[in-house]
Amino acid sequence: MRQKPIKRYIVDFFCSKLKLIIEIDGNSHYGKEEKDKKRQEELGLSFLRFDDLDVKFKMDKVVNEIKKWIEDHQ
Repeated sequence: MRQKPIKRYIVDFFCSKLKLIIEIDGNSHYGKEEKDKKRQEELGLSFLRFDDLDVKFKMDKVVNEIKKWIEDHQ
C-alpha cells in the first residue's frame, strides 16, 4: 500500500495535484466515523472512501467512482 504521512496522520493514497486522499476502509475503521470526519476537516483535502471488500471484489466500481470524481473536480 502507498501510505503517506500528512501532518500527524497517515493516509492510504494521496494525489497532491488533485488534493485528493483515497482511503480504503476495513474493520479497523468501523465505529470511527467521527474521528475520520475530524481528520478530513483538519486536513482540508478531499477524501474518497472505499470499503476494502469493494476494492477486492468490485475494483471496476472503485475505479469508475475515482474517474467520476476527477471529471467532476477538474
